[in-house]
Amino acid sequence: MTVSLERLRGRLVDLHLHSDGSISVPAARRLAELGGIPLDVSDAEVFDRLSVGDSCEDLNEYLDKFVFPLSLIQTREQVEEHIYLLQEELLQRGYAYAELRFAPQSLRERGLTQREVVEAALRGLRRSSFEARLILCCMRGADNFEANLETIELSAEYLGNEIVAADLAGAEALFPTADFAPLFERARELGVPFTIHAGEADGPKSVRDALAMGASRIGHGVRAVEDPGLVRELAERQVPIEVCYTSELQTGALDQVGVRAVDTLLKAGCKVVVCSDNNSVSNTWVSQELMLLASELGLGDAEVTQLLQNAVDASFADEPAKARLRTIICG
Repeated sequence: MTVSLERLRGRLVDLHLHSDGSISVPAARRLAELGGIPLDVSDAEVFDRLSVGDSCEDLNEYLDKFVFPLSLIQTREQVEEHIYLLQEELLQRGYAYAELRFAPQSLRERGLTQREVVEAALRGLRRSSFEARLILCCMRGADNFEANLETIELSAEYLGNEIVAADLAGAEALFPTADFAPLFERARELGVPFTIHAGEADGPKSVRDALAMGASRIGHGVRAVEDPGLVRELAERQVPIEVCYTSELQTGALDQVGVRAVDTLLKAGCKVVVCSDNNSVSNTWVSQELMLLASELGLGDAEVTQLLQNAVDASFADEPAKARLRTIICG
């Protein structure tokens, strides 16, 4: 079966998109200029600094690729411009909606507070006509509980003001999901919905822990297939699974369970949502992800449209926005 790229234009939705992992070469040059950072290298060299190669060993090596792009978004001007430029690129590439996620605590190297980072991101968001929302990421670590708690508090304060949820990202195998239960207990108390990266570098227990903590969605989640009972539970509860196929190949998540893991989730009736994860780090887009899975799994236009509808249903957007998006996707 074949899927038309042109038919996807204007209908694309991405719910798992790290903004800091999605800085294009032209955007990198613009952000470097704003920050007074010399970038006297070729475009090919900039691209190499932004993207992971085919030899990536694991998630930890993959995460190392964020050091350079993060250095480009450490001032108010850089953060604002970064969010604006990413939205404009998504608009040009035929996206209808995206949820952009980033960790405010990672953008403080030049003196910004988390609140200042959030305010700058919101200014950038409002400069574009593209419809997007923001997800604030907490980070896995051993000594950053207070920073993570501040992220949750800011998520609650700005909730509904273009910020729609929180997240937990980072080195999953090094910092188990269950360790962050107190943090997300606070999120529940404040009424902040959240997604959690789980079932990528760690196994199905990580997914079970994320569910027990109250996650509305599961980021990656492919290693859930190691536990058939968990797959049945995900299907019965229709918990959205944010599959990022290319990055899961790059980080080795799919080495643990096989590339047919996504097919297993789909055939079990799970609510799979196809996402890109990181446009620049993984050198992919959600259109490419959809076409890749369509080719690998023999999906046609109807099945791809269903995946896009899954994304709308799973989004943290309000109901009027979801209604608009359903009209676009089904039209």
